Amino acid sequence: MRSAGFSRRGFLHLFALALAGLPLLAGCGAGRLPAGSPTDYLLYVGTYAEAEAESIFLYRMSGEGALTRLRAEKAGPNPSFIALDSRHRYLYAANEMGQFEGAASGFVSAFGVNQQTGQLTALGRQASGGAAPCYLSLSPDNRAALVANYTGGSVALLPLAPNGQPGQAAATHAHQGSGPNRERQEKPHAHCIIPDPAGRFAFAVDLGSDQVVGYRLDAAKGQLLPLASPAFIAQPGAGPRHLTFHPNGRWAYLANELTSTVTTLRYDAAAGTFTEVHTLSALPAGFAAPNTAADIHVAPNGRFVYSSNRGHNSLAVFGVAPDTGRLTLLQTVSTRGQTPRNFALSPDGRLLLVANQNSNSLVTFRVDTQTGLLTATGHTATVPKPVSLQLVPDFMAR
Repeated sequence: MRSAGFSRRGFLHLFALALAGLPLLAGCGAGRLPAGSPTDYLLYVGTYAEAEAESIFLYRMSGEGALTRLRAEKAGPNPSFIALDSRHRYLYAANEMGQFEGAASGFVSAFGVNQQTGQLTALGRQASGGAAPCYLSLSPDNRAALVANYTGGSVALLPLAPNGQPGQAAATHAHQGSGPNRERQEKPHAHCIIPDPAGRFAFAVDLGSDQVVGYRLDAAKGQLLPLASPAFIAQPGAGPRHLTFHPNGRWAYLANELTSTVTTLRYDAAAGTFTEVHTLSALPAGFAAPNTAADIHVAPNGRFVYSSNRGHNSLAVFGVAPDTGRLTLLQTVSTRGQTPRNFALSPDGRLLLVANQNSNSLVTFRVDTQTGLLTATGHTATVPKPVSLQLVPDFMAR
């Protein structure tokens, strides 16, 4: 959800109709780009952009955190959340719109990724099954895209063909319920959907109903079957937003947008349910100004959890107890920008990159892998309204 003063609903009103045809993608240069170092990374950035604007950007990030822009693509309006398949051959975007082909729906765009240049080629679009899709993830076998529709309060499964093309939604489910915050929880608002590590279940985080809704997932058959009861019920008014799993698969962490807290969960992989371990604030003691939580990730070594704060404009760093998964707040560090949304850790856990939406900036940090603490590298880049990040090893360096 956008920060106060620039709401998702207001933005969708400005761009209510998506173009029905496929976009022509414009890159900044058609030839092969210079190869990077084997220690470099490639970064795709999804944004809030108008229909005719460049809307997905590609950068190379060095092992020191320096950012070099490689190209920009006209990938349609509001590709606010993006995901790459496990082989980095296809990129999918949730185009966060309120109307598509005359229906109250956003859409999912698919692109082929040129392995020499990183350029995107449009493969197709499909309706997302609800208005304002704000999150997209892929099944572990790359056979399905899972989409959370914020305004529509629903989730959908779109089958993916071997050539990367998305099919029409094979399953769509509307959530039910509301919460005590009448302004933000007047109805369901699906804000995230991810598969569990084994790919047997999918979990949708619903801000409006204070629930994590569980589904049995069979990507090969295009099945997304609701469980009989919620996988987890959050504290009333918490407004859960994003969920992420610990590398050991036994714990998960839930970022609660409306209370700016993080909940540690114990995961029952057989039943597809969660049990609360504890909940703590992601803000420093004494901070009382408005704030909403955004993104959450676990360090690759499993020793630290990071979450982003909009309002305090910071990243919270937590230590993970090795026996229980409980968290201890270690640090809150400025993101050096306004309204941090998505952020990403490098595969080796030594760098962290954050997207500051309202200051149009990307900022990189060094991560001390022994303490988890963050230090700004001094490297930044300017991107219009950055929202989501996909950071992968530089496949063009091969």
